[in-house]
Amino acid sequence: MKNIYLFGFFIVTIILSSCGKGGQGELVGVYNKKFRNNRVPLGMVYIPPGRTLIGISDEDINNSQSSPSRMTSFSAFFMDQTEITNAEYRQFVNWVRDSVAITMLGPSGAPNFYKAQPTGAQGQASLGGARNIDWKKVGNGSALWSTRNNGLGNKLTDMYYSGADAIPGRNEIDVRKLKYAYSYVSTDLAAEGRKDPDKKRQDFIVTYTDMPDPMNPNHHPSISVYPDTMVWKIDYSYSQNDPMVKTYFNHPSYDDYPVVGVNWEQASAFCVWRTRFYESVAVARKQPLNARPEYQLPSDAQFEYAARGGNVKTKYPWGGPYVRNTKGCMQANFKVGRGNYSDDGGLYTVNVKSYFPNDYGLYNMAGNVAEWTITAYNQSSAPMLLDFNPNYTYVAKTGDSKYLKRKVVRGGSWKDIGFFLQNSVGTYEYQDQGRSYIGFRCVSAYPGTDISYRN
Repeated sequence: MKNIYLFGFFIVTIILSSCGKGGQGELVGVYNKKFRNNRVPLGMVYIPPGRTLIGISDEDINNSQSSPSRMTSFSAFFMDQTEITNAEYRQFVNWVRDSVAITMLGPSGAPNFYKAQPTGAQGQASLGGARNIDWKKVGNGSALWSTRNNGLGNKLTDMYYSGADAIPGRNEIDVRKLKYAYSYVSTDLAAEGRKDPDKKRQDFIVTYTDMPDPMNPNHHPSISVYPDTMVWKIDYSYSQNDPMVKTYFNHPSYDDYPVVGVNWEQASAFCVWRTRFYESVAVARKQPLNARPEYQLPSDAQFEYAARGGNVKTKYPWGGPYVRNTKGCMQANFKVGRGNYSDDGGLYTVNVKSYFPNDYGLYNMAGNVAEWTITAYNQSSAPMLLDFNPNYTYVAKTGDSKYLKRKVVRGGSWKDIGFFLQNSVGTYEYQDQGRSYIGFRCVSAYPGTDISYRN
């Protein structure tokens, strides 16, 4: 009898609880599945929300053309602790290399590296696409490129230089084939055409493809991902930099040095790839695709806010007004005095974790390599920018004037004098130009108010 009463109690409880969850027409909302949201991405640091004075505030020079000083507020975000290294960027290059190779072979040539497909006609059209590659089986690519056992290396001769382009006795990957194709919805285009009844979603999609439609203004050539190693030679016409050309990107001694020779378009493509690369992990964890907001280049203002490390009116990321610490050691890698490049410990670039980090834990926010931002360089935009999360963007097209292709570069580099190391100083470079003194790091928005906030 007691069991009957207990069973009845449970039935009544279930009925009452269902009434409290909208069973009687009440508004209860539809909540997304909760997951851990305060995990700092690997290799990044958390930049808390806040406000600070950005722009020239300590030292100025005549006609510097720097932005005026003003108080600005920022949302929380994550930022890479260091500049992207050669080893990290090489992961992107190798992913593209393997993707191109497996797609070239197709499901019939490399069946072991493709995901199982449903039977029938449905889904067959995209069988050979990169999205159907099983990257767990690809691993580091050793089985794919091996010429032994079941390796497919002997079938990938089209991936190497051949004919007159090849050096006898060497198998070298033709880096011109390493191109990354992708698409994304442009919020700028969507905002511009949101009230136009003739616009469709396809009008807001920007596509980088091997075969762009010349009649579609949103189509662009796919991105060649291999760094331009020749920057070490062409940036300096009369300098013996041939060893850097041949070793900097691929020699293990430089694995933890900042990648250079990457233009703004390549850096942006890396951010897209990094976002998509994590999405597969989110799916495996049964999380939404936007579990981690997309990676981007930092805005001009974000970079300065992070460089200041939570301090106001500081001249350099390390705080004080001097380039040496109390022991007389240089605090960054730059052109000391009138040209003493090695006085700071590095003639060219140095390891990305050299010198002390700022108060947010960020390394080399000044010196080593200057860094790309997502911000378009336009001095006329300063008066229009808001006082919270300010930014001005414009992605120049191939036929645009060179002045529309300028992007803000921040932080100063190993070849710059001390003035360009200041938190408030930025310059520009053209988005299609790679340099031996420009690298980058990524940011990702924090989806919430503050990481320490609890519901």
